Amino acid sequence: MIEIELDGKKVDIAEGSMIMHAAEKAGTFIPHFCYHKKLSIAASCRMCLVDVEKMPKPMPACATQVAPGMIVRTKSDKAIKAQKSVMEFLLINHPLDCPICDQGGECQLQDLAVGYGASSSRYEEEKRVVAVKDVGPLISMQEMSRCIHCTRCVRFGQEVAGVMELGMSHRGEHAEIETFIGHSIDSELSGNMIDICPVGALTSKPFRYSARTWELSRRKSVSPHDSTGANLIVQVKNNKVMRVVPFENEAVNECWIADRDRFSYEALNGDERLTTPMLKQGGVWNSVDWQTALEYVANGLKQIKAEHGAQSIGTLVSPHSTLEESFLASALMRGLGSENVDYRLRNSEFPTSEGVRYLGTSIASLSDLQRVLVVGSSLRKDHPLFAQRIRQAARKGCAVNAIVSKAEDWAMPVANTMQRDARNWVQALADVAAAVAAEKGVESPVSGNADDAAKAIAQSLLSGERKAVLLGNSAAHHARASSLLALANWIGTQTGATVGYLTEAANTVGVQVAGALPGPNGLNAGQMLRGDLKAVFLLNNEPEFDSAAATLALSGLSKAEMVVTLSPFKVNMAFSDVLLPIAPFTETSGTFVNAEGRVQSFHAVVKPLGEARPAWKVLRVLANLLEVPDFEFESSQDVLSRVPGLPVEGEVLLSHAILNNTTQAVADLTPAAVAPTFVGIYELDGIVRRATSLQLTADAKPHDMVQEVAA
Repeated sequence: MIEIELDGKKVDIAEGSMIMHAAEKAGTFIPHFCYHKKLSIAASCRMCLVDVEKMPKPMPACATQVAPGMIVRTKSDKAIKAQKSVMEFLLINHPLDCPICDQGGECQLQDLAVGYGASSSRYEEEKRVVAVKDVGPLISMQEMSRCIHCTRCVRFGQEVAGVMELGMSHRGEHAEIETFIGHSIDSELSGNMIDICPVGALTSKPFRYSARTWELSRRKSVSPHDSTGANLIVQVKNNKVMRVVPFENEAVNECWIADRDRFSYEALNGDERLTTPMLKQGGVWNSVDWQTALEYVANGLKQIKAEHGAQSIGTLVSPHSTLEESFLASALMRGLGSENVDYRLRNSEFPTSEGVRYLGTSIASLSDLQRVLVVGSSLRKDHPLFAQRIRQAARKGCAVNAIVSKAEDWAMPVANTMQRDARNWVQALADVAAAVAAEKGVESPVSGNADDAAKAIAQSLLSGERKAVLLGNSAAHHARASSLLALANWIGTQTGATVGYLTEAANTVGVQVAGALPGPNGLNAGQMLRGDLKAVFLLNNEPEFDSAAATLALSGLSKAEMVVTLSPFKVNMAFSDVLLPIAPFTETSGTFVNAEGRVQSFHAVVKPLGEARPAWKVLRVLANLLEVPDFEFESSQDVLSRVPGLPVEGEVLLSHAILNNTTQAVADLTPAAVAPTFVGIYELDGIVRRATSLQLTADAKPHDMVQEVAA
């Protein structure tokens, strides 16, 4: 540690730190634009000039290393004069359009100009004008004349997103930040550029001109999409979600969110929202009141139970549903005497539950891995924020290894890749196990061919210290998922690596904790989708898009006498008999459990749209009509308190008494009959599928169309 004096205070700071870091530790604000704690130092804006004793001129605080005995003054006349001079320089060409700027009210330049700007300018020449650029449906570059060339957006692309989509062309007053040869910005993390832009040069195209920042209420929430559990600030005006931005949580999403977390809110007020209960009568859909709809469902279930038994009724639960909704859906089925409940719609194998499957390590630890093997994942698109953390690890020297079915650009260096048909992934992992066994001189658990690729991965995992074997969505959905886990556990034991699942959805861990799995003699999701039931509940899912059965689910569910869909959207209308409008995550309180087992509860940020109601309330009332005991819940917290092993309040990590990735399965090297279903980044759930701007991106287009555009 080094001791320096900062504005008369003694500050201890690590050697190699900058004056800016010392100021942050001391709680002293130094004005800046180009500096960002998550990005490399550029020292391009010079706004952070400070007075350092024995230095002949002011020095940039972000790029000046501390030294023993250094004396720094941030508010001396010398420092203030330098900062005001820089501000005058920055404002020479900056357009004075604050009254119409979307960034107005949350603009760093606007804020600092109050303290460091002059009341008038000495310059009378015309301001520079930068041509308008179209870079896609998410980011607006309509006002790049405002750009002060801090290069935050450029560095973000290079260092965090892993793709340098923006750069600076030309020199002097002709310099511009732009994409080259007219390309769009296609990164799955691109929206973060809007947040880190210190002026209004980059703005949100969907939000643009829809509200002023001071009109918005800010309410905390949790992302309902992938398993990161990204913390969000949902901004609301007149009971309508207007914008979503990140809430900083270093342990989960740092200060970033993925584009699907940021822009999916468009679907919440779209035309496809279901706002009233609906019944199909004579093939025609009619809107009805809640009492009529719930009594129709209750009477239908009583009749089907009387005629065919409780085992003819089942529920398919979405892993994007909250913990409370999943628990009540399971409890309702079991209260009726049925064990037919499952969340594994996209799975091809349905083993008996041996434990709650999870990441196997903390999310934060992904940034510090030294070796990692990823099996069966489109990592960058399936889990953008996990990929971002592993990318940071790769920048620090982590060797990334992959077993995949097709080569993809993960926007990070991948040391070794085994590209095998997905049906042969078990054999590929067996080859790695054989190579590990040969390197260690132990017996391999299965027969494998230790080829060069397998040896390279084995040698990588046997070196280094902090290591992980991560099974992706496609590995979890695989027809030999248990075999993959068994081999991954053996490799993990031999190499000292943690083993876990990246997990697909916002609440994949939570639905397991809630017990949304078939009990003894209960039917699994595959059997229910095949048409083995007389009455089916579909909680927040669309089997055509959310299951491995895809279009075959339509014919299977059409065999049922009654299908009840609980959804925020008008879905499943071809085979459903009842549609019950439930509230999405912004309109209900609830809890998600992310991949690492972190329990995160949230409140509703707006009132339910139309006649929509929180799903836990709908399930409670339905259970009361069906005379299911122990269903007297007054709040979602009451429901949460009934889930075994969970806290009623607070954000905590589940214990390892609940989380468990071990298995008694024995690896079966027989090639799988079918390959797992590939799910695109903007096909994951019903909300992103209905977000207009996300569906206009390159990632949402069919692959052949993307290739055609690129050509």
